This record gives sequence, C-alpha cells and structure tokens, in this order.
Amino acid sequence: MVFKVGRVIDHLHLRVSDVERSKRFYRAVFESLDLGDAFYDDGDRFFADELYFDAAEDRVSHVHLAFQAKSRDHVDAFHVAALEAGGFDNGKPGLRDYHSQYYAAYVFDPDGNNIEAVCDAPTTRSAEYISIKRIGQS
Repeated sequence: MVFKVGRVIDHLHLRVSDVERSKRFYRAVFESLDLGDAFYDDGDRFFADELYFDAAEDRVSHVHLAFQAKSRDHVDAFHVAALEAGGFDNGKPGLRDYHSQYYAAYVFDPDGNNIEAVCDAPTTRSAEYISIKRIGQS
C-alpha cells in the first residue's frame, strides 16, 4: 500500500492560553524529534511547517495531534522532553495494539491537547519532506 501525503492539509491552527509557555513546550517537542529547524518563533505567534499557534481570544483548541518520529528512540526522547517542558503524561512509550509496529507515547500539552509521537518503522518514504516555494519568493 502506498500512502500519499502533503495534499490534504494546508495548515492546522491551535489557539493556546499562554503563547510563551506553549513555545517552550513545542520547541522542546520538535527538538526531541530532530525537527528543530521546523520551529519558527514570530513573537506573539509561532509555527512549525503546517502547524500554526497563537493566543486564544475566547477558548483554546482541544485536538489530538500525532507527530511522526524517525525511531523508537525519538518517541522516548519526545516523552521525556514533553514532560520536562510542562506536559502531562497520557501514555508512556511502548507498542500499541493498532498494528505490530506502532510504537508511541502520549502527553497532554499545557492546554490539554493530546499530543502523540509515533514510529511505524520499518517504513520507507519517497522523500524526507516536500519543499514548496511560492511564485515570486526566493
């Protein structure tokens, strides 16, 4: 089976109660997954690739996000980093019964979103990522 990715989601927007607290949490999460280069701090908002965060004016988002991990070691590192950065345990790293290779860990972020890191190895990808350049930009 071939999965095609990068076609459905333009962006996901999460509204957070405390931008600085969430920056610390998500910066640690992305660095633990070797995705530190995806994290962009833009003052009162921040983003990582298709994921965008800013301050909630009325209520925070409540979602489940599953981040791809390159290895089981990255899942383990995610769990430690997320807890150290203010997250709350929602499932220690380990195999899950979704399928035989599903190794995951779960935490709640500071606003209660259910954040997961999952490694489905062994898998192969046709590309590490998709690069998009807007016309007229360098």
